[in-house]
Amino acid sequence: MQDDLKKLIYSVLLGFVLVLVGWIGFVIVSGCGFSLACEKAAQAPLRTPIPTLIPAEMPVQMVSEQQIKVSCQITAVELIGAWVNAGYPEGEQFGFVDLDGKNCAGSFAEDITPLFNEGNLWFTGAPSCTTCHHAVIESSQANLDLSSYAGILAGSQRTAGQAQGNDVLGGGVWEDALMYQQLYILKAMPQGRPPDMPAEGPVVFAGAEVTNGE
Repeated sequence: MQDDLKKLIYSVLLGFVLVLVGWIGFVIVSGCGFSLACEKAAQAPLRTPIPTLIPAEMPVQMVSEQQIKVSCQITAVELIGAWVNAGYPEGEQFGFVDLDGKNCAGSFAEDITPLFNEGNLWFTGAPSCTTCHHAVIESSQANLDLSSYAGILAGSQRTAGQAQGNDVLGGGVWEDALMYQQLYILKAMPQGRPPDMPAEGPVVFAGAEVTNGE
């Protein structure tokens, strides 16, 4: 009788252990699969959903003929000359005729300044004019500052603190200007200028064509 009772107790305990082990195994397999790394238990990465793009029907912008402005082409020396002969304005536009005979308008900030401040413009590998003619008058070549409008008008051969030196713009007459002599007649500037470079300098895009009385 006691043996039968012991067998019953042992059977119940064994059954309980088997059920417990089976349940634990089921939980592990469900959560982790058959991998010990348990990758299924890792939190799913947050991803930004790809939005559905709705085609936008934007109205077509109409451009009138007066709004169309085409860049003009002119040589660098002639462009500077046109600016000087126009009285070298700083804020106002100045007129010039480009290589195609079109009437164009340019400005100091957008068209003249780059000729002095940008490297690799006059010829391949050319330093900018302001590399030598910069704002530090004491060390600037010819004591000339080409980095700003005020510096250009102040002229060359200035001493420290001197407001005005020698005029390099010929008083508004380009052919009388010291800058014209250096760029066109002597072909001395910019430094390192190839001997086969045209006296007028490179052809550049500048300003815009003046149309419909603009």
